[in-house]
Amino acid sequence: MPKQQSRTARYTAIETLCNLYRSQSPVKPLFDRVVQKYSLPTNERSLAMQMVYGVLRHRQFLDRILELLSRTPLRKVDPFVHQALAVGLYQLFFLHRIPESAAVNEVVESCKVAKVPQRLHGFVNGILRQAIRQKKTLAVQAQTDNSGRPILNHPDWLIQRWQQNFGSAETDRICRANNSEPTLVLRVNSARITREDFCRILDAAGITSQPGRYSPEAVSLPEFHGSITSLPGYDEGFFQVQDEAAQLATTLLGPFFPAGEYLDGCAGLGGKTSHLLQLAKLHDLRITAVEPEPQRLKKLQDNIARLFPDSRLIIHEGTLQQFSTLCAADFFHGILIDAPCSGTGVTGRHPDIRWNRRPEELMRYQLEQIHLLSLAATLVRQKGVLVYATCSLEPEENQQVVHEFLRIHPDFALTDCSPYLPESARQFIENDFFIPHPSATIDGFFAARMQRT
Repeated sequence: MPKQQSRTARYTAIETLCNLYRSQSPVKPLFDRVVQKYSLPTNERSLAMQMVYGVLRHRQFLDRILELLSRTPLRKVDPFVHQALAVGLYQLFFLHRIPESAAVNEVVESCKVAKVPQRLHGFVNGILRQAIRQKKTLAVQAQTDNSGRPILNHPDWLIQRWQQNFGSAETDRICRANNSEPTLVLRVNSARITREDFCRILDAAGITSQPGRYSPEAVSLPEFHGSITSLPGYDEGFFQVQDEAAQLATTLLGPFFPAGEYLDGCAGLGGKTSHLLQLAKLHDLRITAVEPEPQRLKKLQDNIARLFPDSRLIIHEGTLQQFSTLCAADFFHGILIDAPCSGTGVTGRHPDIRWNRRPEELMRYQLEQIHLLSLAATLVRQKGVLVYATCSLEPEENQQVVHEFLRIHPDFALTDCSPYLPESARQFIENDFFIPHPSATIDGFFAARMQRT
């Protein structure tokens, strides 16, 4: 086995990418396992993650450069060498702060550590050196494929369905937004600190921050690329990582009934649950969260303990179906269903999604989403509110789900989201739905607000 100290950010990135293409699993757990295996220091971890996610965002562009430089078809290139070249090219074309010689040498060294045949060391070195010499020309040539079509770094099936649903111009804009590195967005825990005071703390630490454009509790950190836990105020529970679209979803449960009962039916890691707890402080609400998956449940509990150590949150470990058999009907004033989905609205923040998803999965998600809404419907009291949300752009998971739910449950009616959103966010309203598309300032999202009549 290679020596432990030989593992670098580049090696970690290459191994993670190899594991991803073998397994088609979510990239974050794969990355975390590799980092833990090699005890990578924080600065190396951040660089490795940037390279992994960068390669995934620009996969087709990088492969196109390889096609232009190599006589060997990509399908015949050794898998480790393929990903090593992708990591090397990503550094050369996108990470301009890294010296070109360091980018090349470290990637070649990673091949040696992995015991790649020696003849391939020269192949890797030669391709990368050639890329340096031809960088300007390649940067232009690799914008299109052999047939002259633009390289959008998304699978054909997704591009084609977006072109059909949104048109070519909007599809190009969405893809280019997804290919940019997203800005870190935080939700300030207003139950503990004001946004202004938190920004002052960040400024004192030398961290550039900007107030959010749409959510009154949002702060963006356009220049920050470090560890979340290293940010000032993390241990004190001053903030939660959460995009502005997701922050606005919980506000759609308003107007809140004083001392009302509210449920997060798909709590996950607790982003929206913790936001409900912020609102609970203002309106004396009682919040319940449901989460069946043990690992997510543990992270939910840790998150809530950090943000609200004195919380009275009620947590049910189990499925929403199990919970619905234990809970009285017509109990909740409001329920949020942030349903499992394809995630095609967040392929900029999670670029592995675009390569792992398949079109046939959409109908499977739709069936689950309708089932979850139907379970929640039995728990909403008269005049109560049911909010349905996804981070998908696909009509099969969004409008079609809502229309089918309303057909099955005529005692619910769709209501306009506009009155419950800040004015700056109302630009994203379409036929009463909240539907922002991905951009530099917000993730792709969908939300519908329904009320029981």
